Amino acid sequence: MKAIKDSVHDYITLDPVAADLLDTDAFQRLRHIKQLSTVRLVYPSASHTRFEHSLGVYHLASRSLEYLGVEGDRARHVRAAALLHDVGHGPYGHQTEEVIERHTGRHHDEVGDLLERTDAAGVLADHGLDPDRVAALVRGEGELGQLVSGELDVDRMDYLVRDAHHTGVPYGTIDHERLVRELRYSDGQLVLGEGNVQTAESLLLARALMDATVYRHHVSRIAGAMLERASERLIECGTDVETFRRMADHDLLVALRGDVPELGRRIEYRDLYKRAVWADLAAVPTDVVEFDHGEERATEREIADLADVDARDVVVDVPDRPTFTEAGSRVVVNGVPQRLEDASELVSGLRAAQRAGWRMGVYAPEEHVDEVAAAAEDVLGVRAMVP
Repeated sequence: MKAIKDSVHDYITLDPVAADLLDTDAFQRLRHIKQLSTVRLVYPSASHTRFEHSLGVYHLASRSLEYLGVEGDRARHVRAAALLHDVGHGPYGHQTEEVIERHTGRHHDEVGDLLERTDAAGVLADHGLDPDRVAALVRGEGELGQLVSGELDVDRMDYLVRDAHHTGVPYGTIDHERLVRELRYSDGQLVLGEGNVQTAESLLLARALMDATVYRHHVSRIAGAMLERASERLIECGTDVETFRRMADHDLLVALRGDVPELGRRIEYRDLYKRAVWADLAAVPTDVVEFDHGEERATEREIADLADVDARDVVVDVPDRPTFTEAGSRVVVNGVPQRLEDASELVSGLRAAQRAGWRMGVYAPEEHVDEVAAAAEDVLGVRAMVP
């Protein structure tokens, strides 16, 4: 058994399948994709990668399987899925996944094609594992798939602790050892055992606080929106989407420097657009809140025309309405599994806090902020709200 020293979990012991998967090109690529993409422009120490995160997810999955009493072939497939769950990510992870999904129709969790045509396929076959079964577990299918992708998954447990550790903030701290110890199955549903309402609440609270202070920080939001526009233009310039999908972070920066130099330079050197509009949910008309990708782009052009600036100098960023999938996690109360939102009074307050923290942004180069803000107010019917 090979052991790897980890900054969060101390030593992680690899089974023979994981040890061989570790050396594949498909997995080694994750060394070059930062876990927090543009967040590291805010928190300089957040330089950890999807490689180490995937090892952490593998470790927590292994611990959970031990406590759940899952062994043999079923456990080996789950451990492989936990290790490989992020191989479908494109460069900069979540920041480019919508671009990839629009062009391919595939979500980053849909890794079946990658497992079939990368060197990971040979390793799985050599160890008697079915790539289709591993891919299904990555998608969260079946009882055991919930452990890899679900409301109580080990992916979330690792990234909250790891992201908090590397950003230096205390908000993602959770008792992940207790969480994995208390996992149970009830009628095919993954639940937390009796007496763990507060344990589940801690996971929910950590996610809410990390969202507000780390994941949705306005600087990261601006950089992410700029990166998405730059990636779209790169593909329009002729970069094949499958080539784009397999890039690492540095590959994308090099490509942008060549084909989308203005945005590429700004992203690389943190010369970011500024907020012209930063409006909360109550200040934004409902039809704007529901904007799709095409409507965002059309609005950018309309604002640019009115402000008499280049259309590339306006970015409209309308995030999805806030959701709390973790509130659907189940915990046993008085012998009966209940949804956390029904068992906890804390959930409604956290939902309200998430809604209060929602912001729509319109961004522009600093020299054009005033005219873009005035035009955006007219086009969107929303007040600019000075940050």
